[in-house]
Amino acid sequence: MATVAAGVASGGAWPARAGVLSVLLLLVPLATPARAAERIVSVGGTVTEIVYALGAGDALVGADTSSVYPPEAEKLPKVGYQRTLSAEGVLSLSPTLILITPESGPPAAIEQLRGTGARVVPIPTGTDVEAARAAIRAVATTLDRQARGEDLVKALEADVEQARALAAASSSHPRVLFVYARGAGMAMVSGKGTAADEMIRLAGAVNAVNDYEGFRPLTAEGVVAAAPDVVLVPSRGLDSLGGKAGLLAQPGMSLTPAARAERVVAMDDLYLLGFGPRTGQALADLARALHQQQRGDIGVDSGVRRDAPLWFAAIQSGASRRTPDRSKAVATNAGAAR
Repeated sequence: MATVAAGVASGGAWPARAGVLSVLLLLVPLATPARAAERIVSVGGTVTEIVYALGAGDALVGADTSSVYPPEAEKLPKVGYQRTLSAEGVLSLSPTLILITPESGPPAAIEQLRGTGARVVPIPTGTDVEAARAAIRAVATTLDRQARGEDLVKALEADVEQARALAAASSSHPRVLFVYARGAGMAMVSGKGTAADEMIRLAGAVNAVNDYEGFRPLTAEGVVAAAPDVVLVPSRGLDSLGGKAGLLAQPGMSLTPAARAERVVAMDDLYLLGFGPRTGQALADLARALHQQQRGDIGVDSGVRRDAPLWFAAIQSGASRRTPDRSKAVATNAGAAR
């Protein structure tokens, strides 16, 4: 402003342009720092993963405890689990933007957050590929990164189509029992309408339990009646049961075809069930593992020998599109003979 004033006082030839320039100089500082200073708290592992995939991870100042991917997300200050948020914990991070999911709560905490100056934006999530598309686009729109969001959607769709082709090429349709566990005595079995049910279906397999919706406690009678060829379990749940031996020692499990052949597939929780940017990669890994369990051929891109007797498959979480690395199925021989 001093330069502009000096130009006018000296009778310079550019006072009109100087006036315009002074207005622009005043406006730019008001707009640019506001975007640079965005402080985001993300609630929900899938939402946080999308923020990073969009290249906006540097704006994150906090996340909930389900936000475990990419590895950088685990280093963020945590504000509690998405269903039991601490409003005070969120607000202590001075966010300007809070991304939440339909599962976020409790309601009183959400209302408290809405009463502050921060924007609270609900992001739709769900248990199918369309839900993954919608979540990516919603976050991208909120962060004004629509072009990058469409790139992620196209990559997701390409991965899903590749996975479906892989599943369609297999003649096997194994019966899969999905077990969600958080310690002995806390094991649940998936019926219809869950994220696990959808992933099993898309992978060209059959959910061994289809006579109820949602989850029910694991029982010996239910497991025996399901007669699964393969047991699918989130990796952290498998760890909580004491590994493969602990899982196969659950009530009724020893009487199933899966247990007799020790056919277990373990996958990272968020990778398998998150329905986010990596869902197509997870689906391809799941299809390879499930159908290899039936025919002993996991495919050329899996990192596993075609002749390897794979009875136990531990699927590592796949890398996001930010890096060139892709997911691999890591197999160990359980020692079971065919």
